[in-house]
Amino acid sequence: MQNTYFTPGPAELYPTFQQHLQVAMDEQIGSISHRSQRFRDIYKFTDEQLRILLSIPATHGIFFMGSASEVWERMLLNCVEHESFHLVNGSFSQKFYDYAVALHKHTHVLEKPFGEGFDAADIQVPEYAEVVCLAQNETSSGVQMKTSEIHKLKRKYPKKLFCVDMVSSAPYPDLDFGIIDSAFFSVQKAFGMPAGLGVWIASEACLAKAEQLQKSDTLTIGAHHTLPTLWKQYKTFETPATPNALFIYLLGKIAEDFNRIGIETIRKQTEEKARTIYKFLDSSDTYQSFVKQERHRSQTVVVATTQKPAAEVIAAAKMKHMIVGSGYGKFKESQIRIANFPATSAEQISALIEQLKQ
Repeated sequence: MQNTYFTPGPAELYPTFQQHLQVAMDEQIGSISHRSQRFRDIYKFTDEQLRILLSIPATHGIFFMGSASEVWERMLLNCVEHESFHLVNGSFSQKFYDYAVALHKHTHVLEKPFGEGFDAADIQVPEYAEVVCLAQNETSSGVQMKTSEIHKLKRKYPKKLFCVDMVSSAPYPDLDFGIIDSAFFSVQKAFGMPAGLGVWIASEACLAKAEQLQKSDTLTIGAHHTLPTLWKQYKTFETPATPNALFIYLLGKIAEDFNRIGIETIRKQTEEKARTIYKFLDSSDTYQSFVKQERHRSQTVVVATTQKPAAEVIAAAKMKHMIVGSGYGKFKESQIRIANFPATSAEQISALIEQLKQ
């Protein structure tokens, strides 16, 4: 019997992944040149499907990276001359901040304890910060920042570039790219693929900033995957370096599958499954939702505090072919993380809850 993965990434593979992979193998997509018309067609198709799925306007480019973590460095090098501002409430938002420190940017930070979320009203962006870096969904702690709050904050600071981590939530968040400058995700979470591809969405305003910084004698925007180079190649649906053509193809196919279902249906299904999990946690004697404020509870990564050692809960679930994620960092022994991605059905979520009750 096959396992069902409720881990927050790598996660359960999307049900159609295997058939798309077989077609890709039959068509030898792993061997095609990234300067060929076949590759340009694949990039264009994936670009079109992601634009439909995430409502990405023509003002934004879609670029492929080795991972989402790579985007932290690219964004900071290309869009920050002096100062960045970071909202930190978990391990991944902390790492984005750490990258800025490592790149010798002047970094401002607003911190909340692990498991707590941000609202626009809490936040004063420093006057000279050029980029606001925030996690829509903090994978480590199961906290979300509602898109309505992100939009509210951006409207309060319209001249600042906003970069949104949606690694463990895309395509669920309805981000308004009419006002949000940049976002990024990786494919091994809600897109139900193996790890190995990051996606960076960046606006013409980000490009303009990168071109301005490129003229500087005193700083660098990097040598690899600079935004001006990415954008120049993107005009013909090419990439500066040899990319993961196989995964770009597979991402386009899975995005097309999502579009067939419809993003509103996917969002609704996600919320219904999340409601089922949180309802169970709130009524349980042996588990508790780690995130107390309902509006800050992630819809895609649910974190629960366990009464028993988390390793025992995980081992018992594994005996029933259900693989649950452990808590992150120092919470490894006291928490579990349950991914609520499109690849797992309402029936599978219900079966997991029945197992946890035992």
